Amino acid sequence: MTEKNLSTLDWRKTPDGLLPAVVQDARTARVLMLGYMNEESLRQTRQSGYVTFYSRSKKRLWRKGETSGNTLRLASVAVDCDGDAILVHAIPAGPTCHTGRRSCFDAEVLAPETLGELIETIRERSENGPAGSYTKRLLDRGIDAYGAKVLEESAEVVRAARHEGKTRTIEEAADVLYHLFVLLRGENIELGEVAEELRRRRRGDGEPDTPSAGAN
Repeated sequence: MTEKNLSTLDWRKTPDGLLPAVVQDARTARVLMLGYMNEESLRQTRQSGYVTFYSRSKKRLWRKGETSGNTLRLASVAVDCDGDAILVHAIPAGPTCHTGRRSCFDAEVLAPETLGELIETIRERSENGPAGSYTKRLLDRGIDAYGAKVLEESAEVVRAARHEGKTRTIEEAADVLYHLFVLLRGENIELGEVAEELRRRRRGDGEPDTPSAGAN
């Protein structure tokens, strides 16, 4: 778990000592819910590893999922620039919203969230997928199977861009991303590790740096 600037939190900014805490899915980047924390609830969150709020209706500390079992396992905590709001990255067990939905926010799922959910689905298939699952079959067959699909789909997206128009290019690009994420899962590579490499390559002007030595 990483922690950023927790000492800058100013609990005195509100009369009741409560600060808003936005919870974001650490795996998919989807915003899950908004709760409120005081110093004690944040302490218990860090100590237990499970997100704990202060319930304004119950007037007590409340660990998310204490009744439903739909807990939020803590991944990291960050603080905003003014020290009066908290960002919690967590891994949900089951739906977060009391209505049974994954998120309390009924909002359009954005591109990063969509990719995150695809990666999470691939992870779930790799661990618990039925024998007939295409994803699980690819992973079970190893690099020869999913590696060949990445090569095949990469060629198809270029062909679509050249000759088949925008719609087909979008469809083939989706195939490339899916099979690439399967390859990463099969090789035990987290997307965060790829993102770290991209950050490493960035120059001060924000432009991507030179590709890896193996690229032509």
